Amino acid sequence: MLNGKEKKILINIVKETIKAHLNSNDQPDFYYGQKALNQEVGAFVTLKIKGQLGGCIGKLIAKEPLYVTVSDMAIQAAFHDPRFEPLKKEEYEVLEVEISVLTHFKKIKSINEIEVGKHGLMINKGYNSGLLLSQVATEYNWDRNTFLEHACLKAGLSVEAWKESDAEIFIFSAEVFQSEDTNK
Repeated sequence: MLNGKEKKILINIVKETIKAHLNSNDQPDFYYGQKALNQEVGAFVTLKIKGQLGGCIGKLIAKEPLYVTVSDMAIQAAFHDPRFEPLKKEEYEVLEVEISVLTHFKKIKSINEIEVGKHGLMINKGYNSGLLLSQVATEYNWDRNTFLEHACLKAGLSVEAWKESDAEIFIFSAEVFQSEDTNK
């Protein structure tokens, strides 16, 4: 979906947004005319500090251009992920950025449609919902069932909730790239 230049722009948006927020608590305005950067698609921003997760927040469905979503999610991941302390100025220089640009979600009828390493998962059951990006299963070397179980746990459900008739399972793909990918 995105070429190298567009990926580099998005990585720079994340870095410039975080830098501006660290220095003045402001969010800079960006504008890009490229069609790919103006798509209204969901995206996640993942931040790592010295290889350790420091924040990961995304928007599943966007009503604004991709570059705006990425800027907004940069602030959320850096300063508002409740699992982590807000990013500190001294951590900025060692910050690693990963962006996942999402495709549309597809409700599946059979778990055999899930390709571990290719698809992310979202489980919905009642008021509970849990989402895991495709790279999570790859990173932890999970098989399909383990991936489903962890998506259920993320939703606050039992590990076997995905088997229940009222559980809905959605798959999606993501174009994933990192700050070091754009330096090549």
